Amino acid sequence: MTAEGEELAGWARMLADGTRATVCMALLDGRAWTASELARLAKVSRPTISEHLNLLVNGGLLTEVRQGRHRYVKLAGPDTAELIEGLAALAPRRTEPVNSLKAVSKRDAFARARTCYDHLAGKLGVALADAMTERGLIDWSEGVALTPEGQAWLKDLGIEVRRGRQPLRSCLDVTERRPHLAGAVGAALCAHALDNGWVTRIPGGRALRVHGAVQAFGLESGV
Repeated sequence: MTAEGEELAGWARMLADGTRATVCMALLDGRAWTASELARLAKVSRPTISEHLNLLVNGGLLTEVRQGRHRYVKLAGPDTAELIEGLAALAPRRTEPVNSLKAVSKRDAFARARTCYDHLAGKLGVALADAMTERGLIDWSEGVALTPEGQAWLKDLGIEVRRGRQPLRSCLDVTERRPHLAGAVGAALCAHALDNGWVTRIPGGRALRVHGAVQAFGLESGV
């Protein structure tokens, strides 16, 4: 086995555990979580979750944030988030039975619109990508990139894209199995929608409540 193969296998082993995968999926909300919060979510003891978190931090998937005596962990960055979302999208889809109206509503809200780390996902995120493609604002001929029309459109909306990060990337959506937009542009679009109240966060997860977000961007959508 080559050194590169051994490194890749070691990295993959970090996610080849249900508890660690659950932690990484939870952290796709972009927040920093405490070990106690993640232990309750994963239904394991505090010492057990600490072992898993130490492995993920040492392996570079998570980063640690200290605030006084409190320890928080979060995903190492947007590249890590997009990789985890993409892997989840490629996993075989299992239909879990739902036996209450609350569970159905939660499932449907998650599929309709949510955050994927710091960008829009679900039907909303995919619809936004489709609408921008139809308007000629993004081009998929060589990966995905903003067109000059797309750059002008962002400027007209007053959206400023932060530098120091890949401008635009596609991220395979875990529920739609089609790409939504990530990268600096995807993050800027999500922040703009939240700041303007076009979407609002639903407490207790990543799901978003939609208030005509794609239409507010000046695009058409069935969401």
